[in-house]
Amino acid sequence: MIQDRYTLAYKVYPYEKSDDQDKPGAVRHPVVIVGGGPIGVATALDLGQQGIPVLVLDDHEGIGMGSRAICFAKRCLEVADRYGCGEPMLQKGVVWNVGKVFHKDDKVFEFNLLPEQGHKYPAFINLQQPYFEKFMMDRLRAMQAEGAPIEIRGKNRVDAVAVLDDHVVLDVMTPDGPYRIAADWLVACDGASSPLRNMLGYDFTGKIFQDSFLIADIRMKGDLKFPAERWFWFEPSHGQGASTLLHKQPDDVWRIDFQIGWDVNRKEEMKEENIRRRIDAFLGKADYEMVWSSIYTFQCKRMDSFRHGRVFFAGDAAHQVSPFGARGANSGMQDVDNLGWKLGLVIRGKAPERLLDTYSEERVFGADENILNSTRSTDFITPKSEISKIFRDAVLALAGKTKFARPLVNSGRLSVPCVYDGLSLNGPDALAGGPARARVGAPMVDAPIDGGWLLEKLGGKFQLMTIDADAPGTIDADGIEVTRLALSAKGNPELAERYLGEARSAVYLMRPDQHIAARWDAFDADAVRRAVNIATGRV
Repeated sequence: MIQDRYTLAYKVYPYEKSDDQDKPGAVRHPVVIVGGGPIGVATALDLGQQGIPVLVLDDHEGIGMGSRAICFAKRCLEVADRYGCGEPMLQKGVVWNVGKVFHKDDKVFEFNLLPEQGHKYPAFINLQQPYFEKFMMDRLRAMQAEGAPIEIRGKNRVDAVAVLDDHVVLDVMTPDGPYRIAADWLVACDGASSPLRNMLGYDFTGKIFQDSFLIADIRMKGDLKFPAERWFWFEPSHGQGASTLLHKQPDDVWRIDFQIGWDVNRKEEMKEENIRRRIDAFLGKADYEMVWSSIYTFQCKRMDSFRHGRVFFAGDAAHQVSPFGARGANSGMQDVDNLGWKLGLVIRGKAPERLLDTYSEERVFGADENILNSTRSTDFITPKSEISKIFRDAVLALAGKTKFARPLVNSGRLSVPCVYDGLSLNGPDALAGGPARARVGAPMVDAPIDGGWLLEKLGGKFQLMTIDADAPGTIDADGIEVTRLALSAKGNPELAERYLGEARSAVYLMRPDQHIAARWDAFDADAVRRAVNIATGRV
């Protein structure tokens, strides 16, 4: 018997009996993904684009109800764009770059997360998670129609897992009873409670924050509107929480997030009349309807390692952070972006298995950065001592008058992509005077190119970007083909500022996930081959 854990917004992969269920032995698959949420589907898209057969198992039949994650960052959208589903997200989402911070009734300051021009995607869009997932599922179905080797099975719940030396065995329950399959590689994308993680006996290290937050998504009906910006109040004068956050979503829906304290009666707080009491005190007389509500606490935790033999953990199954800063789903998409190309190379025999250890190395590095920022945000938003509160309030008072205090205000350091500084896959950084934002280990920065965008021309393979420098069209790096993208910075100030800096020419080696593997001021074939070998774990 498989019972639903949540209500569906979209039923997109209804249960169908598979051929595997009638086989006498366990059918073996190259890759099995457990979890049909955004991280699991993104993993399937990544591997499917590479032509690698992948099977997704989910204990439901589609996308869950409720807004949940709504803030999707620029890098996350760029990854989705490489999978072929970024543009519908951008068209549906509410674009925002500006945030405002208030203390009681006074505006402390405002900020712009992307003040410069010349990027395809904005700093953020707000988009309800069911839409985000649906656009990815639409892309998955389109890829299946084009022949991509992706299969997704609903109402297939994993009840047991055994990890062997060269494969994994899964016991799966369905409405027609149990069956067994095997996988060369298993990717656990089954969420924060991760049944797979629990079955294998792995745990998180970190802390739980003793505070409660009430989410209320409402649809405005009257004339009361707010701009498409992120507004955050410390100690709002309406008195309905120690902090309040306001965001606009598509379909005239607004997210209000009240900090309501640790010692609350959750059952009472979730009654509609009590939610409305808080909203009415915040908005005054306003005409609205309730769309969705929830109470949450949060954790800043991660697994010690994201790889355990033949099993990988990604997204919330591997790490958890507070929602302030929008680092949950956004960092999960970066997990997929990191794992997909490495697993693809190993499966195709282009790289040694030890390359897969660098998935954990790099994404643990990213998780620690997110946890640090998330913890600092939480400590500023919810001071744990009287002296901490005095410091917080002094910073807020000064920030309204002086610029130097504004960087100290922390209403949630918003998600930015991780730079893999000093890690093992980095090659030489030999571009004298090159911009720091385009250093080795950093993700590529977008720029306008020939009526299009730089990042549209990159991704999915190793590439060499030359700017006013000579190089051959293709390079064979011990079996890995590296293609050249030849550009000129003449007449393109954005490209020059973002990639040349003080240099007159540049040669960049890009990984398939659009992170910079190495850079030089001129082309050297042997140096490029060695950098590719470093980036693929062959050195």
